[in-house]
Amino acid sequence: MDQHEDANHADDVENRGELDGKEVEGPWSEILDKNISIRQPLLRTRTNMTSQIAVIGANVCPIESLDYEIIENELFKQDWRSRKKVQIFQYVFLKWALALLIGLSTGLVGFFNNIGVENIAGYKLLWTNDLMSDKKYFKAFLVYAGCNIGLGTIAGALCAFIAPAAAGSGIPEVKAYLNGVDAPSILAPSTLFVKIFGSIVGVSAGFVVGKEGPMVHTGACIANLLGQGGSRKYHLTWTWLRYFKNDRDRRDLITCGAAAGVAAAFRAPVGGVLFALEEAASWWRSALLWRTFFTTAVVALVLRSLIEYCSSGKCGLFGKGGLIMYDVSSAEASYSGADILAVLFLGVIGGIFGSIYNYLVDKVLRIYSIINEKGASFKILLVISVSILTTACSFGLPWIAKCTVCPTSLKESCPSTGESGNYKGFQCQSGYYNDLASLFLNTNDDAIRNLFSTSTEHEFKISSLIIFFSAIYCLGIITYGIAIPAGLFIPVILAGATYGRLVGRLFESVSELDTGLFALLGAASFLGGTMRMTVSLCVILLELTNDLLLLPLVMLVLLISKTVADCFNKGVYDQIVKLKGLPYMEAHAEAYMRQLVAGDVVSGPLVTFTGAEKVGNIVHALQTTGHNGFPVIDEPPYSEAPELCGLVLRSHLLVLLKAKYFSRERVLTGRDILKKFSPVDFAKPGSGKGLKLEDITFEDEEMEMYIDLHPITNASPYTVVETMSLAKAAILFRQLGLRHMCVVPKSQGRPPIVGILTRHDFMPEHVLGLYPHIKGHK
Repeated sequence: MDQHEDANHADDVENRGELDGKEVEGPWSEILDKNISIRQPLLRTRTNMTSQIAVIGANVCPIESLDYEIIENELFKQDWRSRKKVQIFQYVFLKWALALLIGLSTGLVGFFNNIGVENIAGYKLLWTNDLMSDKKYFKAFLVYAGCNIGLGTIAGALCAFIAPAAAGSGIPEVKAYLNGVDAPSILAPSTLFVKIFGSIVGVSAGFVVGKEGPMVHTGACIANLLGQGGSRKYHLTWTWLRYFKNDRDRRDLITCGAAAGVAAAFRAPVGGVLFALEEAASWWRSALLWRTFFTTAVVALVLRSLIEYCSSGKCGLFGKGGLIMYDVSSAEASYSGADILAVLFLGVIGGIFGSIYNYLVDKVLRIYSIINEKGASFKILLVISVSILTTACSFGLPWIAKCTVCPTSLKESCPSTGESGNYKGFQCQSGYYNDLASLFLNTNDDAIRNLFSTSTEHEFKISSLIIFFSAIYCLGIITYGIAIPAGLFIPVILAGATYGRLVGRLFESVSELDTGLFALLGAASFLGGTMRMTVSLCVILLELTNDLLLLPLVMLVLLISKTVADCFNKGVYDQIVKLKGLPYMEAHAEAYMRQLVAGDVVSGPLVTFTGAEKVGNIVHALQTTGHNGFPVIDEPPYSEAPELCGLVLRSHLLVLLKAKYFSRERVLTGRDILKKFSPVDFAKPGSGKGLKLEDITFEDEEMEMYIDLHPITNASPYTVVETMSLAKAAILFRQLGLRHMCVVPKSQGRPPIVGILTRHDFMPEHVLGLYPHIKGHK
């Protein structure tokens, strides 16, 4: 399969593979062919899972797990023992230097995105407004529609032809990667390129999407590019980054990158750290917390410096604002008992609307996958269709709104004369404004700013708020899933702020809260109902709006909306991860796993090697299986009885085979191998650059020779007894970030290993396929 085909909601590719002489079908066949041995019941399980994935329409590529576990073989242990203090200092220094580079790069990209969107969308709106002011309505529509469709087509073409992995927000893929899932191309340089420029033109095209979600993916791509030493494909390599040629250090860097993306998107450095901790990362430690905090602090400094530079008008239409995007601190945040009841009501409404939103997004993605799998041209046609619908709503719906007299006590001009503003004239005469046009014919950021505006209780009519909410709610659902970089944060904030302001209007006779603050609480409730985050969202919203006095109400509304929504379905990112077919390990074990033990889901027959194995046997095992880990068992005369020596990785075996360091006799040559190789030889390359068995040729004489596996064997693999609860084993597997878990027998006198568990063995499709009768038990 083409490594550049992404497992996004756009594609569904049927694959056929062959394993142990049996032909199996469907994408899950390729997933499950990796790392595990097969028995007949599992083959039947795969058939069921293939049908399920085919319905979903996800293009599930051969997905591996990442090697987050520390490989303690003799070669790596000798390297650590021989390292000097200077080398250790260099390693620590490089960690912080890379965190600095990630922060600088992500901050620059985030600022570049803002300038691009503000200027492209701004000049488009200025042109449209000028034509509307001259009563050239049809020409204004043609200009507005032409710009939107043209920009949308560019974004769709970038995703369809260059990097399909760049479609969507990217947060589910980053979340899966940090969980240990190695989905191809999600962090490739081409994905980074399309994510940046596709996001700019996509948001500028007027789609109901945000650039905030894609910024998380962008930050992760930047971190991956730096962490793997650049890209050989694009002739960008840095050999001095050899210390980071492993999945464990890349994971830490990508966590910093994801946090930096949130900090750059929302100008919320603390919120970025908490987002990485609460939502993105599956594994955390205190040292990583400090580096992540440092990275987001660098992002904040970069943004602050560049925004200050642009405050004098040197950046075109980019505004004069500071780090606070939607400042509502001028409103008095005093509230009474009636306000608490209104907040409780907002929380319940947000939970219900959020769960319905997630349900509909899931259904739309399934439909789009059927369309998008037909090819790039259909992807672009779908983008154009949604662009036409969005443009028709944005330009057409304001015509049904009646013009409103401009308020008398205003500091700003009414109607607004620039590309943004609270009071758009649209088709109204002088002294009047169109409140629906003030929401539709603005950038998404400016529309949110208008909804959050304080001391403007009657700026928007109730009927206009209902129309805008209905349109944004529906457009947000049908837009996510088309082949453009599309974030969910902004559509959710827009819809939530609209019904929050509507509730504020309904409670204005008994409430002391400003309607702008109600809009903020509505946005919080909808965010909690769709994304199911609490702490990070709370801090992000506070950093966005600069209103610490509203903290208790924001906390309350987030808790209520999340609790209500959890009664119906999962968070939107969890649903998308499942829809893409990514084998994500949850933080908790499923209830039915308590009824099973580790030995119940082990598949066989098991392929093992001896400590000094014949080359032909190794080559045959690599040719006939897709396993990535092989147990090494010492037998007499090297041990008194058969014993588990450890686990050897496929990638390490290939390095030894390519070097052809063989011996004619079955003897241990470990010391000589340690002198011949260095840990750099076994370092993991970037995506798609690994050594393959097909690249190595063997003579007949070499196939009869032997190779000592002890120096590259992980002598301390994680093992569990076969009688351990499957639920306990699943939690252990996730928390330690494992790729292989060895299952050993409870009693003596048996072979030293029963089998190997990988993440695919813990997936519900596998477990319930073997034991369907336990599904209903709790």
